[in-house]
Amino acid sequence: MVLDNKTLANLLRTMLTIRLTEEELARCHQRGLIHGACHTYVGQEAIATGVCAHLDIKDSVFSTHRGHGHALAKGMPPAELMAELFGRSTGCSRGRGGSMHIFSPEIGMMGTSGIVGPCILQACGGGYSSKILGNQTVGVAFFGDGAVNNGAFHEGLNMAAIWKLPVLFICENNQFATEVPFAYSSGIPDVGRRAANYGIAGIEVDGNDVIAVHQAALEGITRAKGGLGPTLIECKTYRTRAHAEGMGDFTYRTKEAVEEWKKRCPIERLKCRMISEFGFLPSAIELIETEVAALVKQGRDFAESSPRPDPKTARDHVYAMNPQKDEEPAPNSRDRSITFSQATLEALTEAMEANPNIFVMGEGIGVRGGNFRTTAGLFDRFGPARLCDTPICERGFVGLACGAAMTGTRPVIDFMFADFVLDSIGEIFNQIAKIQYMSSGRLTMPLLLRGCIGIGHSAATHHSGSYYGMYAQVPGLVVVVPSSPWDAKGLMRTALLGNDPVLFLEHREILQSKGPVPEGEYCIPFGKAAVVRGGKDLTIVALARMVHLAQKIAEELAATGVSLEIIDPRTVLPLDTQTILQSVQKTGRLLIVDEAPPSCGFAAEVAALVGDAGFDFLDAPIKRLCGTFAPTPYSPELEAVMVPTAKDITKAVLSLLEE
Repeated sequence: MVLDNKTLANLLRTMLTIRLTEEELARCHQRGLIHGACHTYVGQEAIATGVCAHLDIKDSVFSTHRGHGHALAKGMPPAELMAELFGRSTGCSRGRGGSMHIFSPEIGMMGTSGIVGPCILQACGGGYSSKILGNQTVGVAFFGDGAVNNGAFHEGLNMAAIWKLPVLFICENNQFATEVPFAYSSGIPDVGRRAANYGIAGIEVDGNDVIAVHQAALEGITRAKGGLGPTLIECKTYRTRAHAEGMGDFTYRTKEAVEEWKKRCPIERLKCRMISEFGFLPSAIELIETEVAALVKQGRDFAESSPRPDPKTARDHVYAMNPQKDEEPAPNSRDRSITFSQATLEALTEAMEANPNIFVMGEGIGVRGGNFRTTAGLFDRFGPARLCDTPICERGFVGLACGAAMTGTRPVIDFMFADFVLDSIGEIFNQIAKIQYMSSGRLTMPLLLRGCIGIGHSAATHHSGSYYGMYAQVPGLVVVVPSSPWDAKGLMRTALLGNDPVLFLEHREILQSKGPVPEGEYCIPFGKAAVVRGGKDLTIVALARMVHLAQKIAEELAATGVSLEIIDPRTVLPLDTQTILQSVQKTGRLLIVDEAPPSCGFAAEVAALVGDAGFDFLDAPIKRLCGTFAPTPYSPELEAVMVPTAKDITKAVLSLLEE
């Protein structure tokens, strides 16, 4: 492919914009205008420039901590980038991100991350959205050589290969992962050739030759848009500044090596070729340099004069929490009785019928219909793209779901057991929960993560966890723990209509429990507890299976004149403290029954909240009845003592009534 002069001039303009912006940012860092880290892209400008020259605003770029160049090449004005590093309200992330968290979804810059690897998985999500939406877009991941030794690299490339996703994986091999040489950290000297192991196209290119990068990227994009799947492009390059401004640079590499690479400057290389091979006059190049220098100066002046964020906005955009029009219906004697599993399947089916952008991923959820029949019959109804069986790679497909949610689709991840999703905890805590906040609400995260919790059936320690207390410590997540078919359907529908990431945790031992469920669609708002049973002597707060045990005890003790009120919060985050407090004000006594261990968990949180806001209501100390602080054993005899039993609850109730 022969490039015309306009394209060459644009390539030079973009590279100069990156270089001059980065050099100005380095000076600003020395002046103290940048409050945190500053990872510059100096020396690598040809890569972002050559790749992004082919992208439009609908194509999605996912990047890493060294992402300034990618943002500028994708079309971000230097003023927005510089204002972000200055921590100003006019910055691309409104001052919330700094150097490592750059968001501009308006131009398809979907974010950069301070964690190595997630961008690879998120780009797969962008590619999967393209597959579902049929919009001919491409997902692009930029990452360094350090990421190729990370599990995300393997999981991402494998998923992209088996589903032929329209994705470009751009490895910027600058020879060092922070200070660790690639030659030391990798058993394979090159990255591009690894593509063959996944059955995808691989290209190794001189990353300081913008024309070569431009050509390689064109090949990859053509392949992606032609339905031929992903391409891995290794761009061999070098960063000629320190890992981050202010860091020492010559304990792990030499000044001589840096100076040698400076001689291979991609910008000087292009300028020389433009003059010698393409007939450009030096004056034409000087004009471009002058224009870019003025643009960068304007950007710095804009950034310095921009206002600082209002501290009152620091809590904005943690959640979308779109208000639901539908209210929870009143019980009706004509409601049919179905199981918990049937209720969630009904909610998912109705949502998928109404919204073609919903897809489900998980192990065995396709033809098989899920280990717990959570997707039974849906594969035949909606097909393999929307009911997608996955490899065993929880981090991979959860990270993919994050990228898909950012790019216009609504993923449902069925991870079978709550224990399994722990392999993806970084994607949930660091990416999924925070992207809406870090993007100042310009990106939402309509994502449902569902799976089974709870002890029973001698499942032992890797199939019995609950973990809702842990997830409830993470701002940005919604944590749902239903106890009845009624709640399960209504809460799932709310999750499938909202724009927040939801952990939907279903206790295995109550999946076949039956109860009334209205016909048709209805919602239950998050953060609204259910008064399962009214009473006057003592309040029991419980979740999931413990609600069933509490109801049994309440019925038995009612014959002796004891009146128990049972509160089921239904959502752990947000937690309906008002309903709990109103109940405690009425009864004067509180027992919290929780299957999970007591330390730093749900029961501790409820106790602390009531102790703080409802102390004057109490006629007796708050009591907690929790699971044993130990891993879950296999033997039925050992398993039986791990969680509160009906006998334990009865004893605790009677003891508390005597206080």
